[in-house]
Amino acid sequence: MARRYWLMKSEPSSYSIDDLKRDKTTLWDGVRNYQARNLMREMKVGDEALFYHSGAEPPAVVGIHKISGPAEPDPTQFDSSDSHYDPKATLANPIWYSARIRFKKKFARAVTLPEIKEHKALQKMVLINRSRLSVQPVTEKEFKIISELGSGKAAPKGKTSG
Repeated sequence: MARRYWLMKSEPSSYSIDDLKRDKTTLWDGVRNYQARNLMREMKVGDEALFYHSGAEPPAVVGIHKISGPAEPDPTQFDSSDSHYDPKATLANPIWYSARIRFKKKFARAVTLPEIKEHKALQKMVLINRSRLSVQPVTEKEFKIISELGSGKAAPKGKTSG
């Protein structure tokens, strides 16, 4: 099966790219949107994802991580002391899923949402058209463009070929 690409959002005050770089790996938990949950269940080991700081000003893609484990029940749904607790979830019938991720790299520069919106080749991104979704599919082309922009080597705003 071919590698797929994703964008996953986190508030940097909750969990940032620097936290992932320090930890090397983590369980991406706390997602409470059915569409985002379903997308996480589609993730496969080796898929890559853009790490997006949603609470930053401006919001921006700041790095890349890899999916390092298959989707698994989100343990926070069973913990009554956790803010993501769901009393309807049981061990036999979990509702929410999480993904194990591993740090790959932090970008040389953040690729901001305004910059993404202005880039001609990125106009069809889910990020622009369904901006509230916390886990989103990304095409290989979109992933490569944003990675190049983040490296600091590509020209900003639609000046790249493609």
